[in-house]
Amino acid sequence: MSRVQLALNVDDLETSIAFYSKLFNTTPAKVKPGYANFAIAEPALKLVLLENRGEGGTINHLGVEVDASEAVHSEIARLSSEGLFTEEQINTTCCFATQDKVWVGAPDGERWEVYTVLSDADTFGEAPIASSDSAGADLGLTQTASACCTPTSST
Repeated sequence: MSRVQLALNVDDLETSIAFYSKLFNTTPAKVKPGYANFAIAEPALKLVLLENRGEGGTINHLGVEVDASEAVHSEIARLSSEGLFTEEQINTTCCFATQDKVWVGAPDGERWEVYTVLSDADTFGEAPIASSDSAGADLGLTQTASACCTPTSST
């Protein structure tokens, strides 16, 4: 099973949880300080809410959740063979979970991750190291303060 992930910045987490619970007729799968996620069956969607006051209504990042680390590693190989730069994060803690993931940056700056959750974690996580393509070019990926699930760019 895989599903698309949509991670949204929200101004007020509690208000957003109430809205999306009604919209998708389900309760969050996980709620932590400043963070909530919904594992929605229909449509197949992982909805992540990140409380970032003043940024509400914007996309934080996009992703595809997959079943296993093998699928992440297959995507790393496939994306690399397609000439897309990848930033690998293996066994990393992000969004209150230990994950294997790979990041790519779209031409217009959207951040995409392909990831699998290995286990729950008690901490949100830390920001990853800066990245650029193999030629050292900035990928247009920007860092959000204290957001582990936002890849960074080199300057």
